[in-house]
Amino acid sequence: MRFVIVTGMSGAGKSTALKVLEDAGYFCVDNLPIPLFLKFVEMFLAPDAEISQVALGIDIRGGQSFACLEADLNTLKEKNISHEILFLDAADDVLVKRYKETRRSHPLTKDGRLDRGIAAERVRLEFLKMRATYIIDTSGLLTRDLNQELKKIFVEGKEYKNLYITILSFGFKYGIPSDADLVFDVRFLPNPYYIEELRPMTGNDKAVQDYVMGNDKAHIFMERVMELIEFLMPNYILEGKNQLVIAVGCTGGKHRSVTLANAIYQKLLVKEEYGIRIEHRDIDKDAITKAK
Repeated sequence: MRFVIVTGMSGAGKSTALKVLEDAGYFCVDNLPIPLFLKFVEMFLAPDAEISQVALGIDIRGGQSFACLEADLNTLKEKNISHEILFLDAADDVLVKRYKETRRSHPLTKDGRLDRGIAAERVRLEFLKMRATYIIDTSGLLTRDLNQELKKIFVEGKEYKNLYITILSFGFKYGIPSDADLVFDVRFLPNPYYIEELRPMTGNDKAVQDYVMGNDKAHIFMERVMELIEFLMPNYILEGKNQLVIAVGCTGGKHRSVTLANAIYQKLLVKEEYGIRIEHRDIDKDAITKAK
């Protein structure tokens, strides 16, 4: 039996994760009372049990009995009962925004401040995060991105090292992304903007890519950057980092940064143990500005 415990911060995507697992053929139960946890597990371990994939959603809604879960997990370990823990997390400001958008109340802040409830929840869930098999930070993920990562882990059976990487192109004239962990400036490369036939194109067009990558400095840059990224990734994981934003910037975020961001993305895409997505933040802003 494959037994997955789905947990994490309220508002981080647990409901979405359970839906993905259910669609993948898992028998899913959400918000099971904690006192029934061990009996629930034993039921599916019975020799005549027909269900081989089970996902159990557990979160802070368990109330006072939630504290008993740690002892129950120790029991599973003592009995060598195989289980995995998927922990969904998100930054505090993202959680606050999601709650305000949905107008739902946090389980720990029926009449109090939302930020205090989130802080209290983090403390109570710390033991689960420490035990987690997989940690996915959904702060910058769209629903389809989360679905893709969950399918890689629980459907395709690929290795996952608890690091989700976002490759982000941007234009310096629109500001450096506030959530960037690494920022690379590619304004040293020749600018396609000054080539009349390339100006209306973007770094997603082959003609622009050929122009930018036709410079030897672009290839040297790629080699050095990939060496740095490949060195940093495992070390970030050792430090407990779950989300990495690699930002590549040029003047307007349309040509050079898009080309190099795409190149980095393609290099990292083969490393299936990491989650990865690409975003071109400012690729269309030049056209919007001119239209105004």
